[in-house]
Amino acid sequence: MWIQPEEVLLAGALWVSERANPFFILQRRRGHGRGGGLSGLLVGTLDVVLDSSARVAPYRILLQTADSQIYWSIACGSSRKEITEHWDWLESNLLQTISIFDNDEDVTTFVKGKISGIIAEENRLKQGDEQEEDCGKFREAELKMRRLFGMPDEEKLVNYYSCSYWKGRVPRQGWLYLSVNHLCFYSFLLGKEVTLVVQWTEVTQLEKNATLVFPESVRVSTRDTEHFFSMFLNINDTFKLMEQLANIAMRQLLDNEAFAADRSLPKPCKTLKNVSALKRDLDARAKNERYRTMFRLTQDERLDGHTDCTLWTPFAKMHVVGQLFISNNYICFNSREEDLCQLIIPLREVSIVEKADSSSVLPCPVSISTKNKMNFLFANLKDRDFLVQRISDFLQRTPDSSWGDTSPLSLIGHSVPDQSSSSVHRGRHYHPGLPTASQGLLQLYHRDTPEDLGPKAMKEKMKEEAWNIHFSEFGRGVCMYRTSRTRELVLNGIPERLRGELWLLFSGAQNEMATHPGYYGDLVEQAMGLCSLATEEIERDLHRSMPEHRAFQNETGIAALRRVLTAYAHRNPGIGYCQAMNIVTSVLLLYCPEEEAFWLLVALCERMLPDYYNTRVVGALVDQGVFEELTRAFLPLLYEHMQELGVISTISLSWFLTLFLSVMPFDSAVLLVDCFFYEGIKVIFQVALAVLHDNMDALLSCSDEGEAMTILGRYLDNVVNKQTVAPPIPHLHALLTSGDDPPPEIDIFDLIKSSYEKFGSLRSDVIEQMRFKQRLKVIQSLEDTAKRSVVRAMMTESAFSIEELEELYCLFKSKHMTSCYWGSSSSAAERHDPSLPYLEQYRIDPAQFTQLFTALAPWICGANTATLSARLFRLLDQNQDGLVNFKEFITGLSDCSGSILFISLFICWLVCVAALCPEEAESALEATQFFTEDVPRGKHIHKHCEYCSISSATVVLSEKVKDYRYYLRMWAKEKEPKTETIKDLPRMNQEQFIDLCKTLYNMFSEESLEQQLYHSIATVASLLLRIGEVGKKFNNGSKKTEDAQAPSPTPQSEEGLSEGASGESQVCRALAEAQLEPAAPQTSDEETKDDTSVSSYSVVSSGSLQCEDIADDTVLIGGGEQRRGSVLDVDWSITFEQVLASMLTEPPLVDYFEKKRDIQSKMAACKAQRAVERQTSSASDHELTQHSI
Repeated sequence: MWIQPEEVLLAGALWVSERANPFFILQRRRGHGRGGGLSGLLVGTLDVVLDSSARVAPYRILLQTADSQIYWSIACGSSRKEITEHWDWLESNLLQTISIFDNDEDVTTFVKGKISGIIAEENRLKQGDEQEEDCGKFREAELKMRRLFGMPDEEKLVNYYSCSYWKGRVPRQGWLYLSVNHLCFYSFLLGKEVTLVVQWTEVTQLEKNATLVFPESVRVSTRDTEHFFSMFLNINDTFKLMEQLANIAMRQLLDNEAFAADRSLPKPCKTLKNVSALKRDLDARAKNERYRTMFRLTQDERLDGHTDCTLWTPFAKMHVVGQLFISNNYICFNSREEDLCQLIIPLREVSIVEKADSSSVLPCPVSISTKNKMNFLFANLKDRDFLVQRISDFLQRTPDSSWGDTSPLSLIGHSVPDQSSSSVHRGRHYHPGLPTASQGLLQLYHRDTPEDLGPKAMKEKMKEEAWNIHFSEFGRGVCMYRTSRTRELVLNGIPERLRGELWLLFSGAQNEMATHPGYYGDLVEQAMGLCSLATEEIERDLHRSMPEHRAFQNETGIAALRRVLTAYAHRNPGIGYCQAMNIVTSVLLLYCPEEEAFWLLVALCERMLPDYYNTRVVGALVDQGVFEELTRAFLPLLYEHMQELGVISTISLSWFLTLFLSVMPFDSAVLLVDCFFYEGIKVIFQVALAVLHDNMDALLSCSDEGEAMTILGRYLDNVVNKQTVAPPIPHLHALLTSGDDPPPEIDIFDLIKSSYEKFGSLRSDVIEQMRFKQRLKVIQSLEDTAKRSVVRAMMTESAFSIEELEELYCLFKSKHMTSCYWGSSSSAAERHDPSLPYLEQYRIDPAQFTQLFTALAPWICGANTATLSARLFRLLDQNQDGLVNFKEFITGLSDCSGSILFISLFICWLVCVAALCPEEAESALEATQFFTEDVPRGKHIHKHCEYCSISSATVVLSEKVKDYRYYLRMWAKEKEPKTETIKDLPRMNQEQFIDLCKTLYNMFSEESLEQQLYHSIATVASLLLRIGEVGKKFNNGSKKTEDAQAPSPTPQSEEGLSEGASGESQVCRALAEAQLEPAAPQTSDEETKDDTSVSSYSVVSSGSLQCEDIADDTVLIGGGEQRRGSVLDVDWSITFEQVLASMLTEPPLVDYFEKKRDIQSKMAACKAQRAVERQTSSASDHELTQHSI
């Protein structure tokens, strides 16, 4: 490629000149190509260690002038072909022009200007979306990665690092390339080359550790092996990036979503050195994720920037040091000291942003006022003007919301102003008069209850008063100051009247509801009357949701629960409905109106408990693994004992999925939900550890799992809330498990306090790190389980062993995953449907099927491989959707690899009769539906074979007599009610017969008995041609008169051969054409006719010629042109039974098809290839030399 001219002082150092003229020199890197010796090895090693561009561009062109000692590099190339094109262009376009210049400086200036102009023109022709932001050094590294590892252009490099790869006990210094889908390493030291490619989807464990053997190393584990990398310049940055890429791969396995770069990422002010746009994208994603988690914001919120500042806190009369965060919809503040102060200001609530007067006490202040008359003062801002401008820009884009946080109670539905009433209820197509539309179920049922003046009620009123004081001092609503005082009030229990409002606030659901007015009503209307698997499961579980509570003992509560669950299933079909969602949602409905309960469910499923409620409860399994790891860290003795009993994995799933609501009395568990909405998953881990700690002695004395489960179950049953005002709700599990001497009651407040005292050191960021580690393990374990399920299901339907099916599944899935990130004719979403059985989830298109068929099929069909593959694909694609699932693929491959001549020949028959062209679709449909109309999907080839074995019962192998008799009886039973749907196999015409001969002929190449097989197929072809001629006379006897009146066709040869000989000639030409490709130049027409006729007849009739004779004759035949010029006999045809009977007369053919095929070697060869698909490119001399050594 052309490059911007750069100065080169030493043109001969490490380079060898290959071509030269008075102005230009073409050079090759020393050691590249043939020879090189020790100096070449040293130069190659130096290039790798120093990351020289010569490794990717070993050729270059220099500009030189006679009087100057300075050279200018103007072009480089990765292959001789590429650099030669540039050299030829220079000689033909510039050499004569610059030769007339008198001044060498003019020559240099002219050439540099010309090259710069070419580069500018190339950049101008590029599309705007393809403009590369990466620096030249990084683009060079990406090109090097693609060349070294054979990656296509779709594979994007994220970053690369210098490090050592430990191969055995010897470290190999080289370069680690981290792309979106692969981890790659390359090293070249003194002739020893090390190349490693690992797909991120194959990584099972990623750890950073430091040992005596591997100091400061990163361990990358797959199912088969482990890889160690060390000696990084900055190991922490490298490991974080590896974690991100592995996490993206796990998400790809889970959701089948390919990585999509963020096109809206703002461009940097200047090109960053060695930092790619993808690296910036991933860094921005990580920051956005931390920002959203910290402030419980929606998934589409993107951080614009952050800066250090101070916030004036009126409640403490002091300035708090922290960071100010600006995003497209929010202004947030978090104190440097944990739990001191946190603030969230939605831009929809901001009314005024202004710069206050600066002073020595309060430098660079900014005042922000909200619609509910709250004022926030930030100071010590480094770039105040820019900050105010950014906030102003975002405010201009923020839609003016007519309802917001002015009256928090309006969100609950008590006092909605007339102005906002229409917007609040806009889109609420469920009846606004429903009792649950404006209040929670508890308020509905406590409305007529007389006021309780007992001590518990008074304590509840004191809690409410404490919260009212907090609101007056710290603010109310989403703009409230959140401090350690807020946390104390939450731990003491939220009053029932305020529970729904505060849950909505702390979870962040209030922001989503405020920005989506009417959304829930629209969903209810759209989902009304729809029937799906999710709605069926919801109906089944409705009456199992807190049946002990009177709110769900009538249609009011059940109907509200149905609407919320159905609306969410319609919103998120990927999750739909999962067990345990009904329990959590029923609790939400007790304290919140329907719409608020819906948005709380959204926050739970999509942000606070990610992946908990999908079909495989991945999130809960991940947190189960985290809990086991925490138990090992905090309670090591108990962990070892409970691992032996297998208790932890049994209990923790139910605890986490329902947030203890299904295992604790309701009044106690709801306090944990209070803490959960404020603290997140951290409090659930703390309480679970506290439960194990309180029962440690009893658990250590257990001898089996059942005893341990009973101890924990009875403990949780007796966790009580002594401060509850509501009447006690009977806990069914407690009633069933309580004995004569129930254990003492445990106060829930004491349990929460104990969990904070003993395990309060848990940090959310540590939990997230542990979640990543467990996510790799859980998802890969689920993939292994899916593979085992598929193998078990296919064992009885295929001829492969368990090991072979597992390998084939991995290859098939790899093809599918490749299409997800490298693109294909159909999107990955169309190929993957998690609701289908594992056998049918992954699907491949015709191009991928051809690649697998070529690599794994037992038949080598030469030029006909693509045709045979395409026709077999159409045969397997029963539903005609252009995709084949694993079950269909194995069905076809198993039949192709079987040891029965009948099946193998039958498939060849079908694929040759089935039309490949769109205009012949009816013929293909006839070929695949020749038997019955209602063949079960996935059984078509087997059913075809069963029927055809009956229809060809006159030609039966002796060792299969019992089987065919059994099928004959079965067919007789099925024939009676389905007489009208049975069809015969279509007859084969002469053109299809030639295709069949070519296909069979190509199968025999590279076989040990190649000559005998060629002889046999020639004999069979001759016999079938004569059978077809005889059959034509019988079938067309009634049409002799009409045929005689019709003009006779032009003879095919001057010797006047018969029609049979002409047919044989066409067959032989097809066979010869199949063997030698391309055909040699043909001679004169007369010679071609003579030689074609004679050689064809001799091969077919006598069968005594060797393969070499056919090849020699082919030189005179002229290939496919002669065949296309021949006239086919349209009345000639044969049947499947005739072909089968003719082939049974030739023992070599019978032995060939009866031989059991070894697919292990083909799979091993397929696995031995690189983990990526290599593009077709011109190889350099260096590549050719490497292959030849």
